[in-house]
Amino acid sequence: MTDQTLLGKVYLIGAGPGDPGLFTLKGKTLLEHADVVIYDALVSPGILAMINPQAEKINAGKRRGRHSKLQGETTQLMIEKAQDHAVVVRLKGGDPFVFGRGGEEMGDLVEAGVAVEVIPGITAGVAAPAYAGIPLTHRNISSSVTFVTGHEAAGKYRPKINWSAIAQGSETIVIYMGIHNLENIIGELLKAGLTPQTPIALVRWGTCPEQEEITGSLETIIEKMKEADFSAPAVAIIGHVVDLHSVLHQCRPKVAQ
Repeated sequence: MTDQTLLGKVYLIGAGPGDPGLFTLKGKTLLEHADVVIYDALVSPGILAMINPQAEKINAGKRRGRHSKLQGETTQLMIEKAQDHAVVVRLKGGDPFVFGRGGEEMGDLVEAGVAVEVIPGITAGVAAPAYAGIPLTHRNISSSVTFVTGHEAAGKYRPKINWSAIAQGSETIVIYMGIHNLENIIGELLKAGLTPQTPIALVRWGTCPEQEEITGSLETIIEKMKEADFSAPAVAIIGHVVDLHSVLHQCRPKVAQ
């Protein structure tokens, strides 16, 4: 516990998936009054433009192969800034508590005696499929959905997730950060009993103007990825709800600029 008693407050704010129009009103208000904003790499320019012009802005973003700051450094920075400023914003892509390490950051802040509040954001696993015309649930197709990370911190794929339980227990599977490991993940799902014909969609840069989608089956999607030179950031959606993409994708919402 820190000896400091007059600390400011840290707000862990979810910036959403990319479209500035999906950012929350509460988040916008806090950005306009922030003293310090520590932001992630994937936060859209439209949201960064909402930040108080007098605020100190710090890029703490992480991208595969590039790290502006290590996680521990970012947390320590929040603690230090809260000792001198009333409103410190940690602006995170998506939702802080959905594969965003918000729980770890919040725990460290609480342990340091810093007041902290979470402002949820729309997570990419919900928004990207929606903008691609893929409902995650449907009364006639899917009554269950599982969100799972496909990212492994180590350099090579070492499955720790019970893919068999996920394959058998959910009608729709949404995989975050799994593009680089997708071939291995598909192998695990096929071993667990999913058929090679199971539909899959990949949505890249979901809700942004440059959004791209690829659809196929578990047996065809890797080849389609290679042909399209498809890469992260993207989410994968697996299940028969993907079949609705061909019907509903024409109703994609307009992206706020």
